[in-house]
Amino acid sequence: MTQQVESTEPRHDALRVVIVDDHDLFRTGLRNLLEEQGILVVGEAAAGSDAVRSVRELAPDVVVMDLNMPGMTGVEATRQITGIAPLTRVLVLTISDQDSDVLDAILAGACGYLLKDSSIQNLMTGIRAASIGESLISPNIASKVLQRVRSTSSVPAIAETIRAELSDREIEVLKLIASGKDNAMIAGELHISPKTVKNHISNILMKLQIDNRIQAAVYAVKSGIV
Repeated sequence: MTQQVESTEPRHDALRVVIVDDHDLFRTGLRNLLEEQGILVVGEAAAGSDAVRSVRELAPDVVVMDLNMPGMTGVEATRQITGIAPLTRVLVLTISDQDSDVLDAILAGACGYLLKDSSIQNLMTGIRAASIGESLISPNIASKVLQRVRSTSSVPAIAETIRAELSDREIEVLKLIASGKDNAMIAGELHISPKTVKNHISNILMKLQIDNRIQAAVYAVKSGIV
């Protein structure tokens, strides 16, 4: 069942968030925490199908998504949301650090993946990053995902696409993304400004038709160029 809620002190510039989790107490606690941080929680959903409906009706900036729910899973809900509302970002918040769950969620279009034992500060950082299309994934989870991808066979056709579509500098940036470097680290290593790094990343995502940087990292690892 979809439930719409209003913040007690809405701000015109507040990020608009929908919380998706099948546990009522968790949703209530999370909503209270987020509203204390100035987030406008515009809706809640207890199931994946309700989450998709909420996004259609409310057009939130970010969906905070659990994975394990009855009926439609969080992964399938994420896939449908990114298909119907590309400007709404999905941040997964779950108890599972299983490689398969993480990879499935990322490939479905999630642009962040945090565990439920994360601090409110990390969650806020994740929501803000998601709202502008950047990724926040726990470093240990990101490394596990890339290790799993690396253990599978590379796909030469992907490498050909990368070399055909990207400039040499963009390929350098892509390799550093796949190595787990953030924008500041990439800027320092390549001796360019953080703004230039962001421009390169935007171009990479557009040229390769990829949603976010963690998907770009997976793509690069699959190609075998890193």
